[in-house]
Amino acid sequence: MKLKICGMKYNTQEVAALRPDYLGFIFWEPSKRFFEGEIPKLSGNIKKVGVFVDASVDEVLKKIEKYDLNAVQLHGKESPEYCEQLRPNRFLKPVRSKKTVEIIKVFSIKNDFDFSILEPYEEVCDYYLFDAKGKLPGGNGYAFNWKLLKDYPSTKPYFLSGGVGLEEIDSIKELLRRPASKYCHAVDVNSRFEIKPGLKNIEKLKEFKELLLLITDY
Repeated sequence: MKLKICGMKYNTQEVAALRPDYLGFIFWEPSKRFFEGEIPKLSGNIKKVGVFVDASVDEVLKKIEKYDLNAVQLHGKESPEYCEQLRPNRFLKPVRSKKTVEIIKVFSIKNDFDFSILEPYEEVCDYYLFDAKGKLPGGNGYAFNWKLLKDYPSTKPYFLSGGVGLEEIDSIKELLRRPASKYCHAVDVNSRFEIKPGLKNIEKLKEFKELLLLITDY
């Protein structure tokens, strides 16, 4: 199971020194973690993820080029057709980039979820990300009921997100005993490891990664 740390803003280099697999940069202006400026040089083993909420395809493509993103995380109501336009092997305008990026489509879950809505996205996304439904598109600080994943019908790998903190280590360990964990590609952490929005608590992240190592083949 891989580790993604999202909502990067202030201490990116310190977080990168922990060698996560993914770092997420939010390009949605209303967010307190909205990222501007330059991303410091990172290890080639860390994938840079741009997080977007119903942005235009053109805006996403510009950010891919500007920040040399490895993946885009779509946190809004983006359609399968929208996702298709971000694929470099297509010839649909306004696609200009030939850079291959991973496409992560987010789906928010509360008390239940109709997994049939995933089907149209099967051919146009590389990963799904399951988050807790809240007032904001992400970073709400609480989890959904992971037991719902027992009905996961796909073989596509997914990210597990939504209020994941140190207190969830036992829950992650329990999840790993279930068949639903077979396609869990990564755990995504954010607000539960912050001193303030965008400023990460390095010691807590370090402890979480060490515990994650103990319970998975991360």
